[in-house]
Amino acid sequence: MIRVLVVDDQDLIRAGLVALLRAAPGVEVVAEATNGAEAVAGAARTRPDVVLMDIRMPGTDGITATERILTEAAAPPAGTAPATARPALPRVLVLTTFDLDEYVYAALRAGASGFLLKDTGPERLLEAIHTVARGDTLFAPSVTRRLVEAYVRRSEPVPDSPAPLEALTAREREVLLLTARGLSNTEIAERLFISEATVKTHLNRTMTKLDLDSRAQAVVVAYESGLVVPGGSTG
Repeated sequence: MIRVLVVDDQDLIRAGLVALLRAAPGVEVVAEATNGAEAVAGAARTRPDVVLMDIRMPGTDGITATERILTEAAAPPAGTAPATARPALPRVLVLTTFDLDEYVYAALRAGASGFLLKDTGPERLLEAIHTVARGDTLFAPSVTRRLVEAYVRRSEPVPDSPAPLEALTAREREVLLLTARGLSNTEIAERLFISEATVKTHLNRTMTKLDLDSRAQAVVVAYESGLVVPGGSTG
């Protein structure tokens, strides 16, 4: 059962999403929120598997809420040893009417696992929830690698960029590069003549070393670090 938190400040849209999900097999709506602050509190209380997150909301917006939800979820429970394994993080699926580069890119940097427009059909939305719940990244058809390339090309360096990639092994860098190029785990495995399980292991180690929460963040880091250069060459 996939446990979902629905976040939207528009009552009609939120009610429609909740009704759709409650009628879907294998999905349980565990909470609703009308703004980012409620979303953060609801996520901490219910520990959902997936958060359907609106972007533009009064008060705390969806980008800030995404960052706070993932940061708080990654923190070890009070009273546990520092070496305790990181808890499973919720997957944030951004839903918005605004197909704008800055929103998509900000969502990726915040750790969102997917991005869909609100005119997405019910079947596509349900498929998206299952996709991100499995740990995969998902974007609206109109949002492709060109978005990340174009935005990184014109953006100023960010002061809180993750650490350089020196900590990665040569194979981990190779897997990260191919991930940023848009290849799936299956395609990467075929390209490198390794198993999908090995691809996942390399990517998970990369994310741990760079303190990342999602595959989407790994893609952003690959561009911001210069491992992948907009236009097709590699750093």
